[in-house]
Amino acid sequence: MNHTDTVWVAAAAALVLVIVPQAWHMTRHLVTLVHEAGHAVIAVLTGRRLNGIRLHTDTSGLTISSGRPRGPGMIATAAAGYLAPSALGLGSVALVNAGHTDWALYAGLATLGMMLVYIRNWFGLLVVALSGVAVGVLIWRAPAHTQDFAALAFAWFLLLAAPRTVVDLWAHRRRVRTRTTDADILARLTHLPATVWNVVFLLLTASALAGAVWLVD
Repeated sequence: MNHTDTVWVAAAAALVLVIVPQAWHMTRHLVTLVHEAGHAVIAVLTGRRLNGIRLHTDTSGLTISSGRPRGPGMIATAAAGYLAPSALGLGSVALVNAGHTDWALYAGLATLGMMLVYIRNWFGLLVVALSGVAVGVLIWRAPAHTQDFAALAFAWFLLLAAPRTVVDLWAHRRRVRTRTTDADILARLTHLPATVWNVVFLLLTASALAGAVWLVD
C-alpha cells in the first residue's frame, strides 16, 4: 500500500469511529482528553496556574486553572478546548506527510505525561494511562508503516470529530439551555454571543479538515 492509499484508508477508518454510534460512544473519550489537554497547555503557555484535570465517564471533562479572571490568557484558554483536536489532527497529518511520524508520537506521549501529573480522578487517570501505553507501544514496538497508519487514523479521527463535537455543543445548548459551556464562558469574557463562538469553532474546525485534505491531495 502506497502512502496515498494509507492516508485514505486511515481516513475511512477514522470516519467509522466518528459516525457509528457504538464506536463514538467509546472514542468520544479520546476527544475529551485532547479537548482538556488543549485547555491545559494553553493555560500554562499563557502564564496561568494549572490546578487539575478531570475526565468523566459521561465523556465530559473539566480543566481548572487559576490566574486573571479576564484578559487574553483566559480567552485563549477557554477557546482552546474545541480547537485542540483540529490543531493536533492537522499538525499530525503534516508531520506524517513530511516523514516525521515519530515527532507526532513523541509529542503526544509528552503531553500525556504532563496530563498524568494533573489528573484528579481515577477514570481520567485510566484514560490517560491507557492512551500513554498505546502510544508507547507504537513508538517502541510497532514498525514504521504501522506507526504511520495509526498516527494518520488518529489524526483524521480528531479532524472529523472536532466539527461533530461543535455541532453537538450547539444542539446541547439549545436542548439544555446551559450557560456553562466554553462558548458561554467566552461570551461572558468577550461580550460576543455564545452562538457567534459556536460558529467560529465550526468554521475553524471545518477549515482544519479542509486543510488536511489539501495537504495530502
